[in-house]
Amino acid sequence: MGVTLPPAPWRDRAGLAELARTLGADQGMTRIVGGAVRDTLLGLGGGLDVQDIDLATRLLPDDVLDRLRAARIRAAPTGIAHGTVTAILESGPVEVTTLRRDVATDGRHAVVAFSDDWREDAARRDFTINALYADPATGAVTDYFGGLDDLAARCVRFIGDPLQRIAEDHLRILRFFRFHARFGDVVDAAGLEACRLRANDLMALSRERIASEMLKLLVAPAAVPVIGLMVEQGILRAVLPEIDAAGVERLAALAAREHAAGVAPDPIRRLAAILPPAQADGVAARLKLSNANRKRLVAASAGIGSEGPPALAYRAGETSAVDRLLLAGEDPRAVIGWTPPTLPIAGGALVERGLRKGPQVAATLRAIETRWIAEGFPDAARTAAIADDAVAQALRAISA
Repeated sequence: MGVTLPPAPWRDRAGLAELARTLGADQGMTRIVGGAVRDTLLGLGGGLDVQDIDLATRLLPDDVLDRLRAARIRAAPTGIAHGTVTAILESGPVEVTTLRRDVATDGRHAVVAFSDDWREDAARRDFTINALYADPATGAVTDYFGGLDDLAARCVRFIGDPLQRIAEDHLRILRFFRFHARFGDVVDAAGLEACRLRANDLMALSRERIASEMLKLLVAPAAVPVIGLMVEQGILRAVLPEIDAAGVERLAALAAREHAAGVAPDPIRRLAAILPPAQADGVAARLKLSNANRKRLVAASAGIGSEGPPALAYRAGETSAVDRLLLAGEDPRAVIGWTPPTLPIAGGALVERGLRKGPQVAATLRAIETRWIAEGFPDAARTAAIADDAVAQALRAISA
């Protein structure tokens, strides 16, 4: 008896059954493919882990569009040149892609031709665990390359010749390690050796693609040992030479602190841990991180100062404070969910006390704020007393 998908909430998503019928799933024309099948078989699909549902179909893209329009299902030709149409259901989008075979590849892009052969479509995919198909109605699973056995063994294995798979798309080197960090127990020796031999191929990829894979990898369950393996094998030497064994040790320490504090792993924080602080800005620029993530990465290793965690959170914000405290080996729980108070005095009150509008008011207000923070954010009455003293000092300085 064959393998079938167990029940999972995503299988009952509104509109999915109708979509499958519209695309001829009951005639064998359309199947669920990829992550939804893999994760459900691994037991991850019983909750909210399965977000993306992908369908593979023998129908050509124009036929898919025609059928969806006839069924009054909204559709967008999001990647029609490569065979992908997105069906927009009330429960969320579902990507529908025509079966394909590769005509030409250069390690970054592929020229494809449409196919009606399920095995041919499976053969062009990266790993056996990602080439599993399931009937939308019955859940019956079709496996062409031993993906079910590899799932059972928790082994990420390339389909066919690993060197060929990497030559087709160099990003598969990083994907091999990311999927192993998420699912793997046993490292496939042939895959690992191919990644080691072809590691320099990563230089041909855009830095945005490298960044996307690395940030996903850094928050995977087994990120620490897998990054350690990558450093040991020289996988990142050509594109991220700043990451070394010392960085892996820092990452391991951070991961342990995150776990102890009940803080979710964060990719930018973990990237900050694994990089030497002096290299953070350069790496952020090279990876073309967003301005916000670049600033956060640089700030993460700036230290925590001497004013204490609440003061740090007040000045830097909760996210940056948590980053800095964890990287410094401190407990961040005092600032998680903490609402910073508002300084209960403004510049106008200082003018009323005798200061002239302008730079002196701003400087005195900063001095008041510093004392207010140091005293643990006292109430308005105490703040007024601090202000009286600060204004008196400022006026004496003017008259001196």
